[in-house]
Amino acid sequence: MGRERYTNLNGNRNVNSFNDLLKWQRERRMKKKDLSYIVPQASDKKIDYLQSNRHEATITWIGHSSFLIQMNGLNIVTDIVWANRMGLDIRLTNPGIQPDEMPEIDVVLISHSHYDHLDIPSLKKLKGSPMYFVPIGLKPLLKRKRFQNVKEFSWWDSTFIDDVKFTFVPAQHWTKRSLTDTNTSHWGGWIIEASEKTIYFAGDSGYFDGFKEIGRKYKIDYALIPIGAYEPEWFMSSQHINPEEAVKAFIDVKGRYFIPMHYGAFRLADDTPKEALDRLLIEWERKKLDKSSLFLLKLGETIRVD
Repeated sequence: MGRERYTNLNGNRNVNSFNDLLKWQRERRMKKKDLSYIVPQASDKKIDYLQSNRHEATITWIGHSSFLIQMNGLNIVTDIVWANRMGLDIRLTNPGIQPDEMPEIDVVLISHSHYDHLDIPSLKKLKGSPMYFVPIGLKPLLKRKRFQNVKEFSWWDSTFIDDVKFTFVPAQHWTKRSLTDTNTSHWGGWIIEASEKTIYFAGDSGYFDGFKEIGRKYKIDYALIPIGAYEPEWFMSSQHINPEEAVKAFIDVKGRYFIPMHYGAFRLADDTPKEALDRLLIEWERKKLDKSSLFLLKLGETIRVD
């Protein structure tokens, strides 16, 4: 009996063909891109505060899809990756917080198995004895790597740690870490609820109707949504939203505040961080959304959740 292969809400497995991959690589060699823009580092990183804080709710962007979230005394990290390269490409920016600057971690949230979201050496650098919350199908990998306290989730599964509720929610994506394990683990985002505040970490996703369902089920305050790795759109659109779709997703989930992520660290596609941010800001203005609801975090920047 073969291993289970997971699908999206629409039943699609979302895997591009090898010929499509070759076509993209041929196109990529013809493109000239300006890579001079670098996402800035925060000038006033609150390292000492983050190491001791167990009272106030905060969100700190480490880079790419990696965040430190502090809620109700818990230290939570999402898709933590400190890797200096992804494949052959060197990381474009240093992480906003280094491993030795982190507090002890209580909960690790993983959205899916792709290497830019699940990096085993980075997990081993975390302080403390955290719980690892992972999509269904990923527990065997972490157990082989000698991680303890691993709990698997299917879509809409929830659990509590103290009075903080964690729920695994759908995304439109796919997974692969080797030649034979395509879609043998699932993918998704996370809802974190505590003290009448809700944070939505979208993980990695193409645009889909699931955003609307998430918006109906939860009263989201802070939406952490990807904006990068969308070009060429004929190849990427089923698995990565572009900046305009990210704004649409934010409207769908009815968030109060939008924090963009998944840009600026690794060159996973042909778009650049500057292109992603420019398109995001143009769409934000076109939709006449409140400028105070958009947080363009610098690397290592901390905001308080109010």
